[in-house]
Amino acid sequence: MNTILIKNAQIVNEGTVVCKDLLIKNNRIERIDNNITEPNAQIIDAEGLHLIPGIIDDQVHFREPGLTHKSDLYTEPRSAVAGGVTSFMEMPNTKPNALTQELLQDKYDIANSKSLANYSFFMGASNDNIEEVLKTDPSTVCGVKIFMGSSTGNMLVDDRTTLENLFSQVPMLIATHCEDEATIRANAARYKQKYGEQVPIHCHPEIRNEEGCYLSSSMAVQLAKQYDTRLHILHISTAEELELFDNSLPLAEKRITAEVCVHHLWFSADDYAQLGTQIKCNPAIKDKRHREALFPALLDNRLDIIATDHAPHTWEEKSGSYFNAPSGVPLVQHTLNVMLEFYQKGNISLEQIVEKMCHAPAICFKVKERGFIREGYWADLVLVDLNQKWNVSKENIYYKCGWSPFEGHTFTGQINKTFVSGNLVYDQGNFIEGTSGKRLEFNS
Repeated sequence: MNTILIKNAQIVNEGTVVCKDLLIKNNRIERIDNNITEPNAQIIDAEGLHLIPGIIDDQVHFREPGLTHKSDLYTEPRSAVAGGVTSFMEMPNTKPNALTQELLQDKYDIANSKSLANYSFFMGASNDNIEEVLKTDPSTVCGVKIFMGSSTGNMLVDDRTTLENLFSQVPMLIATHCEDEATIRANAARYKQKYGEQVPIHCHPEIRNEEGCYLSSSMAVQLAKQYDTRLHILHISTAEELELFDNSLPLAEKRITAEVCVHHLWFSADDYAQLGTQIKCNPAIKDKRHREALFPALLDNRLDIIATDHAPHTWEEKSGSYFNAPSGVPLVQHTLNVMLEFYQKGNISLEQIVEKMCHAPAICFKVKERGFIREGYWADLVLVDLNQKWNVSKENIYYKCGWSPFEGHTFTGQINKTFVSGNLVYDQGNFIEGTSGKRLEFNS
């Protein structure tokens, strides 16, 4: 049934919380008003529930093609919608890397047949594919991804001339992973000399330290200012980098924007003692002073977007020693729960959560007709029960890898229903299959 009437919802949208009805017809938001009636509509009584726009996660690694033993474009979109994420933007470091238009299109074709969530894929940049990069259509692709750090192997762009060519010629948004390769290699060599192969995991933020992050991020900002490039720096993790970002302009007018991820807001270096390599990621989770600086920067708009950098690996892979355990954490199913916990503690309002997870990604990437609860927009919507407590366990983790660093944690606030492009796809622990998400479009 493609006509759905949601009654009595507390709608959180564009800085307000109001009790209204919402009518979905032909996959779009037809009407928002009081006391709507619609013959033959499926009625959902949302009394006591909050309705938010679907979350847009601008940074995930769903591993298909080539790494599907970890995750794929069926399992991870399912876990996403269970967490209230209705649209994702996925990274190009799959196998093969998405470095040609044909390989990029392959990913779109796979998602079209498998993904419950809406999708877009970044075009990858390397040291020698600028001709392919420049063919990218900004109306149908979210951006170009440059890895200015070593965590992705063959996709490291470490040539200054290449970087200048990309920043000066690419007309669309460039998203960067910023860590200075020379700094990381020198630190790793020093710790390996001290410990051999058994480097303790708590040394990770010392190897991938704040200096390495700042050197790379500041270079990206300098290049963007030099060439007036539209730059978005992903997963900011240090207090030092915050000085690079401005909050004097509205988001829509910014040429340089920044993202923070939920794990850098939640965890600190103290958590390595309990969680070990489970929370090994790049950039590293660092000491508390960085975490404590990130939240104020998020609230005052130096940091624009909240995302996950969802990057699953198997438990066996993550159980290796420091140099063998890959970096990355599965997070997309629990991103809204993390932020709702901060809401419960009084750290952030519901309106600010929606701004940073729904509105801001839509504005930053110029996503067409999504990210807001507006008449005429696609019906990407999430009903949330703010009072429901639930415990994360193996039985309710939907990632293909089957584990989460939040396992055993009790969250307050649970996703009740998720609608993707007007279709109810998740309902209180049950998935409604048979529809697929749509390719995101952009106002280029």
